Amino acid sequence: MAPHSAAKKDPWLHKQREILFAKFPPGQVPEASDHLAAKEELEVVPHVEKRAVAVGYELTRYTLGDLEEELVEKGFHLDNTLLSKLTRALIHYVEETQLHNLEAPEYRLKRSDEAYVHAWEQHPHGDHDDTPPEWREYK
Repeated sequence: MAPHSAAKKDPWLHKQREILFAKFPPGQVPEASDHLAAKEELEVVPHVEKRAVAVGYELTRYTLGDLEEELVEKGFHLDNTLLSKLTRALIHYVEETQLHNLEAPEYRLKRSDEAYVHAWEQHPHGDHDDTPPEWREYK
């Protein structure tokens, strides 16, 4: 992968993935690598022997799902073994969730001390007695 300055890469957003291709048709890796290398800010390294293309990208710019979808639309055949499908599905879910969480503002329902105060008020303690005064003095 092409090195970038450490200041530019956010370790939580910079992703390193491999896109695996099916055995047939042969020769997909160099073609897919060339196609992906034309994209800006996308690191691409072909691994012909593994039938894979390693990609490095910022999650805010690309997702693995988008890259794979584009390759399939261009006629490339991805590896469809069960393990590959499960791995891709997990990565797609994680990336979509991470993107969603980046856009969601941090919203607190209550101030941290508010919950304790409310719970303390509900708890019978000290002089807090729900018994009516006339019953307390009943003899």
